[in-house]
Amino acid sequence: MTNSRENVLTINGGSSSIKFALYTINECMTRGLHGHIDRIGLPDATLTITDSVTSQPSSYAAEASNYSAAVNFLVDWLEKQPFFVSVRVVGHRVVHGMEHTDPERITPKLVEDLRRISAYDPDHLPAEIELIEAFQKRQPNLLQIACFDTVFHRTMPRVAQLLPIPRRFDAQGVRRYGFHGLSYAYLLDELTQIAPDAAQGRIILAHLGSGASLAAIQNGKSIDTSMGFTSTGGLPMGTRTGDLDPGVAWYLMQSEGLTPAQFNHLINHESGLLGVSETGSDMRDLLERQSGDSRAAEAIELFCYQIKKEIGAFSAILGGLETLVFSGGIGEKAPEIRTRVCRGLAFLGIELDSQRNKANAGVISTDESRVTVRVIPTDEERMIAQSVYRLLTTTLDKTTDITY
Repeated sequence: MTNSRENVLTINGGSSSIKFALYTINECMTRGLHGHIDRIGLPDATLTITDSVTSQPSSYAAEASNYSAAVNFLVDWLEKQPFFVSVRVVGHRVVHGMEHTDPERITPKLVEDLRRISAYDPDHLPAEIELIEAFQKRQPNLLQIACFDTVFHRTMPRVAQLLPIPRRFDAQGVRRYGFHGLSYAYLLDELTQIAPDAAQGRIILAHLGSGASLAAIQNGKSIDTSMGFTSTGGLPMGTRTGDLDPGVAWYLMQSEGLTPAQFNHLINHESGLLGVSETGSDMRDLLERQSGDSRAAEAIELFCYQIKKEIGAFSAILGGLETLVFSGGIGEKAPEIRTRVCRGLAFLGIELDSQRNKANAGVISTDESRVTVRVIPTDEERMIAQSVYRLLTTTLDKTTDITY
């Protein structure tokens, strides 16, 4: 495979941030420059760039008063960079894929499919479509590939996908899909490199960040996950409710006069850690405040309690547990959260080593622990790049005539 353009640009668009990274197209997919725009919609939105050589970040004010402005600002900035002429393909993280089962080239038909299911995930899909269309408009000859978060969980058994509602909705695609799939695929790949036998065993992966979920893995495949039809379900998160009694929706719509759009905003942007604490959604801030603020303390307690419940449930589904992996911003960097989640789980065979845990070591369980507890940093952007590389080297180069 030879081409004058030898880099993959990965784009990971969230509801209030956009991450990007540059990778050289080779088997190692070497990462170069990477960065992100965060706090989109706020006055202090910033573009942060990290140089691959020095690993030193540089931050600049970003014109990102809303998502459209942030997208245009990012594409403007990228087009002005010397490296941009070397970009061969853009790989996008797409949260919801519905019937799409593998990474694939973005076509007008795929964009229409995504637009059709935008109501499934109104906080992510419209933003991702906007990013795709911005590149299509500004760089119409640039190949773009979609990598779907839901693909990893296609192996879940039918019973784990079903929702207990009238069957006609299942025929319309209303079922449990699961998310954070790119993160879980990366973690499983990493575990395979570190401990091949363990990667084929009974595993719980915990992606804990502003978005949080767990996945139960057996024989290298997802058999259940905490998120469901949308990425709002499952664990309480930074601003999302997680699982919620559906009767609460009815009650709030009646008592507060909420429209569907207002209720969606409530459960996705006003709830979770933010809603319970009433002060913030960032776990670092809550941990600092907890000793003097009972609301912050309760938010943390609820977060850890629900994770512990899910570990117990998934251990039952797996028929036991051999490996527990913590990842994501909280999972990787918050020893106190890991301690509180694992406290009282000795009956499952989980015993943490306090010093290893405090040091964020790769293995934080004791030598005697029947369950190996690990901390593995996730890397969704690298997983996007690797997925793009596999597609380039197996399908696209052989079946499509790509021009630039």
